[in-house]
This record gives sequence, C-alpha cells and structure tokens, in this order.
Amino acid sequence: MKSFKITCYIFLLFFTLPSLFVSCNSSSKKNDKNSENYTYYQEQGEIFHTSFHIKYAYNSSLYDEIKSELNKVDHSLNPFDENSIVSKVNRNEPVELDSFFVDVFNKSMEVAIISEGKFDITVSPLINAWGFGFENMDNVTPHIIDSLKQFVGYQKIKIENGKIVKTDPRVQINTTSLTDGYASDVIARLLENYGIENYMVEIGGEVAAKGVNDKNECWRIGIDKPIDDNTGLRHELQTIVSVCDKCLSTSGNYRNYYLKNGKKYAHTIDPITGYPSENEMLGATVIADDCMTADAYSTAFMAAGLKKSKEMAKKIPGLEYYIIYSDPDGKTKIAFSEGLLEFFADKTEVLEQQ
Repeated sequence: MKSFKITCYIFLLFFTLPSLFVSCNSSSKKNDKNSENYTYYQEQGEIFHTSFHIKYAYNSSLYDEIKSELNKVDHSLNPFDENSIVSKVNRNEPVELDSFFVDVFNKSMEVAIISEGKFDITVSPLINAWGFGFENMDNVTPHIIDSLKQFVGYQKIKIENGKIVKTDPRVQINTTSLTDGYASDVIARLLENYGIENYMVEIGGEVAAKGVNDKNECWRIGIDKPIDDNTGLRHELQTIVSVCDKCLSTSGNYRNYYLKNGKKYAHTIDPITGYPSENEMLGATVIADDCMTADAYSTAFMAAGLKKSKEMAKKIPGLEYYIIYSDPDGKTKIAFSEGLLEFFADKTEVLEQQ
C-alpha cells in the first residue's frame, strides 16, 4: 500500500478490456516491422506490495531479468523491508547509497522545490498519524501535528559527499510515491538495452510505453470515472488515452473520499499544514517523458490544488495533465492541458465533457 498516494484504477486495455480495441478505432496507428517479426510476451507478478504487468515484442521471455531488476529496486527503496537501504537510512545506520536510491532521492528534492513543499518524502509520520482513510481523524490533535512537524520537511535531509545528512535523527523518508514510476523506468531501460522498441510497462498503475501494441496501435489506457463506490468493484471509464512514446501516472482516491459540508475531498495529506488537503482535486493524471516524473507530479498535484497544479505544469517541459475535480457546487468537472488533446482516443467526447 502506498503511503503517499493511492493510485486510481487505471485499466490497461491490452490486459483487461480487449474488446475496447474493437469499439475504439485508433487514429494513431504506426507501421513498425518489429511488431510483426517478434512475439509479444506478457509478464506479470507482484513487487512493492503491488502488481506489475509488462508486454513487449521480443524473441524470448525476459521474465527472470525483469524480476531480478525489480528485486534490486525493492532492496533499495522498500520501507517495509528492514534490510533495504531506505530502512537503514531511517534507522540512521551506516549504509552505502546505490544509484536507485540516489536517483529517486534527487527527483524527490527537485519536485519538492518546484511544488513548494506540496510533495515531500518525509511526510510519513503525518500520514501514519491520520491513518488509512483518515481512520484516526477523531484522535488527531493540533499538539500531535505540531510535534510531528518538528521532523517533517524535505529541507531536513540531504545527500552530502555520498552520505545522508539529517538535521534531526527522527526524520524518516518514504519514496513509495514515486517508486512504482521509477521502477517502470528501470524496466523500460532494461527492455531498451535488449533492443526492444515496442513495450508497455505497468507497475502499480504507473505506465511507461513505447512503440505499438500487437495490433500495431499506440497503447490504450483507460482512466476511471469517479463514482461513489468504496469497494473498488465498479468501474466506468472516464476517458481513454492513446500513448506511444510517453509515460503516465494517475493519483487520487475518489473511490474513498470523505465528505465535509456536502463536498467531496480526496484522502490527501498536505505536507505543509499537516492536515488533510481540502481542495477540489479528485484525481490527477500526468503524462511525461519519464514515469518517475509523472508519478511524482500526479501526487504533488493532489495536494497543490487545481490552480497551483496548472502553474506547476508550465515549469516542466513535456508534462501534460488531465485533472478531475469538484466545483464549488459539488459537481464533477475535468481540466486538461492543451497538449493532452493529442493523446485522447476520442477527442470529441472529451471536449464535450468540459
């Protein structure tokens, strides 16, 4: 379970909804000889307490290589593994930082600065205090929040001369808000090292895609419509995006929102205030050049709100967004960047939803 974000349900259409390939004609076909010469292998399993699904065109299965690489990421960044690098960092034990840890840490600091603290990998103590789904809401006091905020804040930790330096030994970090996205990038690089030009990597709902699927079309990804269903069993598609050479992440949990004064709020903690974010955001989908960036900003947007998210997006070259939010009257609305238009499978339908 992710501590920093709960991923909205994303339908990977090549696995779960094959009939949609028939009902939705793609305008993004590509002629790629490699998609005809190779077999499309499908690999799936579990890692980081979530599932992965990978499809790629090659002449043999690479499952063992994929799983080996995922285990390396897990050993570095899994906060629930007491022997992982991040766990040793949190216990203030001497540990050699590997490239996985450094990559994710540096991206975390970058996004924290650009988001002005709305994204923060030190926020776990606050999330744990509130509990999953804010189950501890009645027991959280201002005194508890103030006490925890003494050792929460991305400014309180850094890498210096290859070592972690904390201003307070109680500082804890948890990078699960972008580990799935980073792992998708890692596997994408692995596949490309084998010369693979057509693949889709999905880990915990975070997607890295390149080339075309076995129907010689861009990869189709469905984004769920926000409906009142905390069981997670009902699914209705909000829209479908068609992705060839980009990465995608969706954050939010509009299936398990809470109500206040008749308005829906997603279960997101604001790292700055320490309290639940009371903004209009219900879900944020981000498309970017790499999956770690998409993963981090989809999380940051949920805490930042609609206006600040739009401003933030302008600072990141190649970043596009699709946001589902609640207007002042409680009605569900959508907003998306101009560049996202090229990714919609049905542009007319989406424009009508605005």
